[in-house]
Amino acid sequence: MKEQEIKALVSLLDDDDKEVSRLVEGEIKRQGEKIIPFLENEWESASFNPAVQRRIEELIHELQYEQTLERLALWHQGGAIDLLEGLWIVATYQYPDLPFEKLKKEFEQFYYETWLEFKVDMHPIDQIRALNHVFFTKLKFGSNTKSFHSAGNSMLNIVLDTRKGNPISLCCIYMIIAQRLNMPVYGVNLPNLFVLTYKQDSIQFYINVFNKGLVFMRSDIDHYIAQLNIKSNETFYQPCSNLDILKRVLRNLALAFEKTGDSDKIKEIERMSAILNEPLEDQTL
Repeated sequence: MKEQEIKALVSLLDDDDKEVSRLVEGEIKRQGEKIIPFLENEWESASFNPAVQRRIEELIHELQYEQTLERLALWHQGGAIDLLEGLWIVATYQYPDLPFEKLKKEFEQFYYETWLEFKVDMHPIDQIRALNHVFFTKLKFGSNTKSFHSAGNSMLNIVLDTRKGNPISLCCIYMIIAQRLNMPVYGVNLPNLFVLTYKQDSIQFYINVFNKGLVFMRSDIDHYIAQLNIKSNETFYQPCSNLDILKRVLRNLALAFEKTGDSDKIKEIERMSAILNEPLEDQTL
């Protein structure tokens, strides 16, 4: 569609005939994300008409949101292999222009800074101590206890910028670095808490990244479960999948929007979660 045609369509967004407006919006949506730059230009020239500006903003969000859904479905269909990519897709829900390459470069730097203090022949506990030193002392990551339920805790770019996050966001960053170093470190879905496990052959222990990388054992999980007065489950002790991790990130994000009463965003996050719960052979947007 040519620029003049787009201008003509946008000029009809506030048409008194609601059927005309509906048809115009439908045609704009059919153009897909490629029309977004043109809509952004039209938004600037529509400053004299706040109603048109508002509708352009809504259309841009809807187009960007559909793109996020498509990326999420492809990630799921592809086996949910790259956790960093999955976290980036979630972040594009609120930051649609966030480049994936920017995140990858940051993690390459994290890996390099850790590699400088890391030795393959270290004892596993010493490897964790070395990673803790880099993660908490050099990179200065820490717990976001002041804004624990903030949506920003689920946005990877915000956590990287502020160096503050919730248990799962900090664990994800820590785990991606550890796995880049070929460490057998994985996520563990505990009730009300997300932690990591180092598991290889007969060696297994756990890491509480939200508590400065505290190392603990299976017996500590037993005690934690007993305190919660819930039935024990083997999933509380074993690694979970990247898909499970992203589902939990989205649950945290939905909870954050519940706290602020944003029902529209809750519905959008629920739709994203539904994509991750669909059977791979029958996934639709």
